Amino acid sequence: MTLSPFLMFEGRAEEALTFYCETIPDSRIIDVVRYGPGEPGPAGTVKTARAAIAGLEVMASDSHVHHAFTFTPSISLFMNVDSEAELERIVAVLAEGGGMLMPIGDYGFSRRFAWLNDRFGVSWQINLP
Repeated sequence: MTLSPFLMFEGRAEEALTFYCETIPDSRIIDVVRYGPGEPGPAGTVKTARAAIAGLEVMASDSHVHHAFTFTPSISLFMNVDSEAELERIVAVLAEGGGMLMPIGDYGFSRRFAWLNDRFGVSWQINLP
């Protein structure tokens, strides 16, 4: 039995996973399965993909059905980092084209913390304990 976060995109799954793997240490694409001709999704888009992001296996897909919802901060990816420099770098890269929910600061529960939505709408909490 396994449990993995599953991120559903509408055409940007591979772009997002590649971005995360380039930004976050200890990350890599595990596999990508694409829709083929005659399948429900547009040929070449991501049917399913798996990536290890900071060691956590995350699944993703490109939905061929438009939904009336997207990502919400009520579910976020929470990451502890080892240094302030690492926190600042990761926050700066992830926040580009997205939006800050809580800018880098000391909120009393850690030394440094930030919460943001990235350009894909995925919510991240980055923490320096």
